[in-house]
Amino acid sequence: MSTQAPQRIAVIATIYKYLSHAQHFADRFMVGYPYEGRWQRPNMKVVSLFVDQRPMGDQSEDRAREFGFCVYPTIAAALRCGGDRLAVDAVLIIGEHGDYPTNELGQILYPRYEFFKECVKVFEADGRSVPVYNDKHLSYSFAKAREMVDDGHRLGFPILAGSSLPVTWRLPDVELPLGAPVEEAVMVGCGGSDPMDYHALEAMQCMVERRRGGETGIKAVQLLDGDDVWRALDAGRWSRALLEAALSRSDSPCGLTLEDGRTQDMLGNGELPRLVEKPAAYLIEYNDGLRATLLMLNGAVRDFCFACRLTGQAEPVSTQFFLTPVPNVTYSACLVAKIVEMFQTGSAPFPAERTLIVSGMLESCLQSRAHGHQRLETPHLSVVYQAPAESHHARR
Repeated sequence: MSTQAPQRIAVIATIYKYLSHAQHFADRFMVGYPYEGRWQRPNMKVVSLFVDQRPMGDQSEDRAREFGFCVYPTIAAALRCGGDRLAVDAVLIIGEHGDYPTNELGQILYPRYEFFKECVKVFEADGRSVPVYNDKHLSYSFAKAREMVDDGHRLGFPILAGSSLPVTWRLPDVELPLGAPVEEAVMVGCGGSDPMDYHALEAMQCMVERRRGGETGIKAVQLLDGDDVWRALDAGRWSRALLEAALSRSDSPCGLTLEDGRTQDMLGNGELPRLVEKPAAYLIEYNDGLRATLLMLNGAVRDFCFACRLTGQAEPVSTQFFLTPVPNVTYSACLVAKIVEMFQTGSAPFPAERTLIVSGMLESCLQSRAHGHQRLETPHLSVVYQAPAESHHARR
């Protein structure tokens, strides 16, 4: 057991209730979590909580009583633990779930940027900053997300952001070598627009960022819906072979498989258009010429799978991003392990620029939809960075 005092953690959340992201993440800092075949108990303690909304089923006060911390009325008070100086060693910002408005693009206006900027105000006023984890998107707005990353660089504190898909298990265990000659990529996913397409885009990005030359930014995007998706497939806008490879990794085919248990080639037997009522295709063109496509296929599959073609390799590389069931949701523990790593070392295991570029590509794709599904040039998404030497996904 460590003789050092535990690191002090402030939690800044939209809501805190059963199966909310705040409950998934913060609870693990209180009771530990399973990872790599062991129960992990990092030398860390939640010492303060700010919660913006308290819907029915709120757990914030119960957790505070059980684990001996205070729920504060403001973010500044939570970071200072009721005093007049920054009194924590790290911050968890969990701006997911809750009753918030939606904009014209269909994005839920979670106050992640506003929460983050309140933390920055404390850092600036008190002359000290600490590591910050920001759950999922940095912001629905690329401009706000850019400002958040710039704040971290300006004040010298590490930022980790994003979701658990890049760090969960992969079936099979695939890691593209750094500098891989990626020619094209296809991702398939499921779920509603904005929350779930973010997950799928980030999973795709964590793979393609490992390509030769590193990340170069995005030249243009286009979002297609409905029958236009199938017309684009027939026109060869993305590789049928890669789509087949990605679908072959799914463990959740719907349709005939649910009806009588048979396996099926949904692409080959023509079932895909019948099963997917509202298909969506996110077409991403990178500055270096790479083309990547996310297909949201609600009704056909219930998981997230990736495939790409490498120069000189006959067969596609493909894998499933494995999501474990509720209530444990142990893929969240995989991400908590990376948050703990940053809090302990003071260095983020992968750059916040990944989340920045994904936040921007999603916003731009939704703008494409709002502008009649036009192809949009995206010079503002010239985000350049290098992927980490290791992908950091779970393996043991």
